[in-house]
Amino acid sequence: MLNSTHSLPSSHPRFAPLQPVRTWLQSMAIANATMARRLCTVIPNQCPFAREIRILGRKVAQIPPLCKLNPLYPELMELRFRALCYLADECNEDISAYC
Repeated sequence: MLNSTHSLPSSHPRFAPLQPVRTWLQSMAIANATMARRLCTVIPNQCPFAREIRILGRKVAQIPPLCKLNPLYPELMELRFRALCYLADECNEDISAYC
């Protein structure tokens, strides 16, 4: 019979080797327009791995977007968004070229 008084503590430590990188990406400040433009150029706005394989004009296979498998995907998208916001709000630039 199970004893309900012996449950796992809610604050047990988790193994998170990428947490320092996540924290660094989340705390990165966008300091100037050059840095913001570079981030918008380097971080793609959509997954570059998604492809359709066509032979003689017919789709024979599709490679799904694999970016969501990247454990840092949310942090990278947030950083790109903050860079776009910096360019639009602080520098009054047209960001349509980066979208």
